[in-house]
Amino acid sequence: MATLIVSYPATEAATFDRDYYLSTHVPLVRSAWSEFGLQSAEILFPAPGPQPFACMAILRFSDQLGVNAALSSAKTAEVIGDMSNFSNVAPTIFRADN
Repeated sequence: MATLIVSYPATEAATFDRDYYLSTHVPLVRSAWSEFGLQSAEILFPAPGPQPFACMAILRFSDQLGVNAALSSAKTAEVIGDMSNFSNVAPTIFRADN
C-alpha cells in the first residue's frame, strides 16, 4: 500500500470551499485515479482554533506504482485544473510507503 497526502495550508489570505471540494473535487479525484489503484480517500478538516491546514486528503493506493501512474496520467491535469475552483492556495503533496 502507498499513501498520498495532499495538504492545503491555512494562511491568512487562503480561501477553501469545503462544499465544492466534497461535492465536486473529491469525486473527480476518485474518478480520475481509481483505475490506478486508488482504494480510499479520507478527508480531514481542522478542529476549531488555529490550525496549520485548511484540509488534508489522505489517498490510499494499492502500491507506489499506482501513485506514480496517477500523478503522471493525463487525467491529473483535470484534477489540478479544478483546484482553483475551491482554493487559492497550492497544496503540499507528501508521498509515503506503508
